[in-house]
Amino acid sequence: MIEAASPSDKAQIVPVFRRFDCVHVNRLVSLRLQRYLLGMSALPRLRHVPLCAALLAALASLALVPATAQEVTLSAPGASDDLVERLRNNTLLLREPEEGTVRTGEDITAAARADYGRLIGVLYEEGYFAPVIAIRLDGRDAASISPFAAPSQVGQVEIMIETGPPFRLGQAEIGPLAGGTELPDAFRTGETATTPLLRATTEAALERWRTRGHAFADVADQQITARNQAAILDVAIRVDPGAIITFGDLIPEGQQRMRVQRIIEIAGLPTGEVYSPEALERAEERLRDTGTFSAVALQLRDPRGGDVSDVSAVVAEAPLRRLGFGAEIASDEGLLLSAYWLHRNLLGGAERLRFDAEISGIQADDTVEELDGELRARFERPATFGPDTSLAIEAYLLYLQEPTYTLESIGVETTLTRRFSDTVTAFGGVGLSFSRVDDAFGERDITRLFLPLGATYENRDDPVDPRGGAYAEVTLTPFYVLEGSGGARFTFDGRGYLGFGEEERTRLAARIQIGTLFGGDIIDISPDDLFYSGGAATVRGQPYESLGAVQLGQPSGGRTFVGLSGEVRHDIGDTNFGIVGFADAGYVSTDAWGGGPSDWHAGAGIGLRYDTPFGPIRIDVATPVTGDDAGQEAFLYIGIGQAF
Repeated sequence: MIEAASPSDKAQIVPVFRRFDCVHVNRLVSLRLQRYLLGMSALPRLRHVPLCAALLAALASLALVPATAQEVTLSAPGASDDLVERLRNNTLLLREPEEGTVRTGEDITAAARADYGRLIGVLYEEGYFAPVIAIRLDGRDAASISPFAAPSQVGQVEIMIETGPPFRLGQAEIGPLAGGTELPDAFRTGETATTPLLRATTEAALERWRTRGHAFADVADQQITARNQAAILDVAIRVDPGAIITFGDLIPEGQQRMRVQRIIEIAGLPTGEVYSPEALERAEERLRDTGTFSAVALQLRDPRGGDVSDVSAVVAEAPLRRLGFGAEIASDEGLLLSAYWLHRNLLGGAERLRFDAEISGIQADDTVEELDGELRARFERPATFGPDTSLAIEAYLLYLQEPTYTLESIGVETTLTRRFSDTVTAFGGVGLSFSRVDDAFGERDITRLFLPLGATYENRDDPVDPRGGAYAEVTLTPFYVLEGSGGARFTFDGRGYLGFGEEERTRLAARIQIGTLFGGDIIDISPDDLFYSGGAATVRGQPYESLGAVQLGQPSGGRTFVGLSGEVRHDIGDTNFGIVGFADAGYVSTDAWGGGPSDWHAGAGIGLRYDTPFGPIRIDVATPVTGDDAGQEAFLYIGIGQAF
């Protein structure tokens, strides 16, 4: 039987083992148990700690395989159902044996000894600092059984727990504190005392010092005393802020092909500036975002010169090349096949070279009259003109056979992308394209100079399958057609997600798309810059690009588009399956900013999702809800990832 505190009115929070010959020691074991209690590297002042605690810690390592017996019971009178469940889940003796394994009495005895510490840890986390725990193996106290004389077999295991009263904080002190430190509200006299609360309080105090440049702030001393009869825990923690640290040099380790200077440039560590956790984390993120490394870890070294610390950058390079494939199918658009090839570190400076190929409009009848094709080559170089600015050069070939036009295009584009924060990114560049168009206005060539500009806001928890957050992208692309006219194209794409209910199993998703094109004569505008509605990317349940406009008396795309989409997503129990109900609507007008003749249409349907490691597999069935075919047709869409 184990009691976690002696019956005296004032005792330290350390196990006291009854019916087991233990010798009390003062310093070494006290330090280990106090580290366990707060999870900090500290020098506590505790008294009267049994030597057998160290023995139990060693015995815990023997319980590598969860133990079992013919009959295992756990009783905790007065404990809540949630606490009993936590105790059961943390007990090795109650775990099912692995298939094909044979448990011996030695295994069960070792697991029982380990369970004393595991159960005490759970009770401490819930505020019970004076529990009494008894584990009996065939009627014998497990604590009294020598690990060198364990029984060969065990038939019955009994686990009996008396939690005792929950403790409350008496004295609650921590300091010195940096200005602006926000401690947990529960760290005050009279509130429930738990080890997670003490850890959170200590970490809040240390983290505030670290944000002020005291990189090595730590706990200097801690005194934690239990008054058992009153069920009171007195806590006094002293913090040592340490010196203000300045960033030294970044020292890469583990690289193979990457040049050291490029690692330093990409990380952008602010050498010579006062330490901040955010700056260190951002430097690590920059290296990770390149995709060149499979692992990145930045860590401060011991100070040199008293207040300057170099930073070790330990990296592991990812495989140089990667090949990927994708497929989507829609009953009205046909099959889309895509593939890419990627080189992660082309010139030894995290440069990325990627080739993408895509064929769409593949129909079951093997016709090639509506096949579309696209080929792109993209070169990216991070840390160009600063650690947060990347350079991209892209060239593309495009061939489209759409219902109202045929387009052949070749172009090149150069952009600079700047990351301003964790959520905001902006880009700008210049491009040149040559297109050959065949539509209702005849055959013609269009040579266009354009300036792509844009910004994105991203704080979704998972871009592939978001459960919360928002996303927005806005673009403005002024253009000028050689020997023609000029104008600009504007787009906005906003998405929001809200989860509710148990574990956010039910989620609402909404999307709004806005586009307008102003300026430029219609014959100077590439038809793929005009707007259409219908299909998987706009309005499900309506035929692909079925809604356009009339320009100069000819069927064409519109200069304004507005799309609205809403989904209700729900996970089915504990499975990987989910169901979705959705509705989409689209509006197209002839002139910019919604002017001129206009029309709209809508669709709705249901979908099934199956979660996989690379994203949910999406199957949607939709039907029109406007027009003469409302409810008369059905469209099928299959792809990877949510619709938006």
